[in-house]
Amino acid sequence: MDYEEFCRDEYHDYLVYRELAYREGNPERRGVLERLAEQERRHYDFWRGLSRDCGADVGRWRIALYMAVKRILGLAFLLRLLERHEKEVIARYRAVAERMGPEDRERLMDIIREEEEHEAALLDQIGSDTVRYMGFVVLGLADAIIEITGVHAGMLGVTNSTIMAGIAGIVVGFSAAISMASAAYLQAKHEGGLNPAKSATVTGVAYILAVLALAIPYFMWADMLYAFAASVVTAIALIGAFTFYSSVIMDKGFTREFLEAVLLLFGTVAGAYAIGDLLGRTFGVKIAA
Repeated sequence: MDYEEFCRDEYHDYLVYRELAYREGNPERRGVLERLAEQERRHYDFWRGLSRDCGADVGRWRIALYMAVKRILGLAFLLRLLERHEKEVIARYRAVAERMGPEDRERLMDIIREEEEHEAALLDQIGSDTVRYMGFVVLGLADAIIEITGVHAGMLGVTNSTIMAGIAGIVVGFSAAISMASAAYLQAKHEGGLNPAKSATVTGVAYILAVLALAIPYFMWADMLYAFAASVVTAIALIGAFTFYSSVIMDKGFTREFLEAVLLLFGTVAGAYAIGDLLGRTFGVKIAA
């Protein structure tokens, strides 16, 4: 990435933060976003002074894309995503700094310090609540995916009816959602600093949505294996989605977390199917569709 590309990149980030500040209704958050926009504008001015032709286009398509991400996944997620990009850029800045004169190198090192320290502190002011509640969302989704997929796997051994398997997953899921929401409420109340009702709500809602998503295939297919396979694919997709989201929000690696969750899922499937099949054969309760 040369000076012109650095210049365009900072200009685009400036436009994104400015647009976010313009759309933000919370005065405190708007102030933080305005400071971030001003910081990116100063960085843009630095690179523009070193560039022969910055060519900083408005890039409206990019801004529109970011605004869509913000609308769907939330402000905290978008800001953390931008922060990840900044970390990649900082590595390139350090490489470029070695080839600069003393004055420009010192100014660039100031920019790097701003990116690493000041910007991170500002982002924490916006995303702290989301990060704290994200743990409850992940807890609800992860538990629902593992538990309900286990229920469906166990049903393979006792029935060929997809309707019965789907109903069983929903009944168990709704009961478990209430239990998980209650546990989240008590945990938030005990720890302090979190709204117990909100913690319970996000946990319960995440759980129920996952339960419904996993149950849908059983009402679409009459073949048990097709329905189960579709439900497992849905489970893996959900794992990928919430792992990516949480990895961005909580600044963690994606691959290892995803693989661990998938392996746990398949381990649960194997164990639940073995138990269901054993019970079905032992008590002769295999029910045809």
